[in-house]
Amino acid sequence: MPPSPTNSDSQLSLTKRPRRLRRNPSIRSLVSETKLTVDDLIYPMFVMEGENQRVEIVSMPGCYRYSLDLLLVEIAELYTLGVKAVALFPVVSESKKDDNGTESYNPAGLAQQAVKAIKAQTPGTIVITDVALDPFTTHGHDGVIDQDGVILNDETVEILVKMAVSQAQAGCDMVAPSDMMDGRIGAIRRGLDANGFTDVAIMAYSAKYASAYYGPFRDALDSAPKFGDKKTYQMDPANAREALTEIELDIAEGADIVMVKPALAYMDIIHQVKANCNVPVAAYNVSGEYSMIKAAAQLGWIDEQKIVMETLLSIKRAGADLILTYFAKDVALILQKK
Repeated sequence: MPPSPTNSDSQLSLTKRPRRLRRNPSIRSLVSETKLTVDDLIYPMFVMEGENQRVEIVSMPGCYRYSLDLLLVEIAELYTLGVKAVALFPVVSESKKDDNGTESYNPAGLAQQAVKAIKAQTPGTIVITDVALDPFTTHGHDGVIDQDGVILNDETVEILVKMAVSQAQAGCDMVAPSDMMDGRIGAIRRGLDANGFTDVAIMAYSAKYASAYYGPFRDALDSAPKFGDKKTYQMDPANAREALTEIELDIAEGADIVMVKPALAYMDIIHQVKANCNVPVAAYNVSGEYSMIKAAAQLGWIDEQKIVMETLLSIKRAGADLILTYFAKDVALILQKK
């Protein structure tokens, strides 16, 4: 006869066993609470002047500045992989910069040309344009400055409206104001509507923090501020409640999507925003986050593919509906193989 079970054995047999649902990949997939798909991804891309140019960004291995002809080739490939949304960032030559960023609303500007070309070639690609002055200003700030170096809010907003309207005229699907000026979402919405662009959506960089994670991105655009910092308009990393205030204001002004930037160090903010609003929430997996993973992988300290997938899954688990990430193409290739 088999031995009688002990009290401890009997108690253990009645215990809930979560491992039953972890036994194999099929069961784990069946009960997975969070799914990362290619539809969640937006690919930030850098466009530069010239032809047949693809220049790697030193501080962002695997990311490039593309001339428009090669950008179109890359976007066509992305579309076949299922990456159907791109965020455009123009690399503006120094000769076209001025103190007020007037090149930003030039109808023949680099960003506007790129939008037209992308929509002509791959009309199904969602083209999202950045609305901010820092790539266009000699001083590298996101707004107009006075003689004392103070960033002027309302004067900046007037230019941002012109910029957004010019991008809509070029054919963009969505404008993404990243400047953090007060009142700019409402002003841009009114400007778009007044010019007949009621269907152009606004993805607002609503909770954009004054973060040290942006360094490689500024290398890519050569847009680092020439003096001071951006703490008078971007948010204090210490603040969480303020993010909800910014979100509430932007939604009231007409934002269709709100964003938290950066992502990894601000997962709590993503979670709170998701719990407190009823519009889609985007998170930007920014350049510094990308470069840290790339650097550690190059040193052989981590498994890049596994870290990337875990990172993006965690951003989505925190509450992001959409993720802007420089890993978008890599993830699309990984998911295609599954």
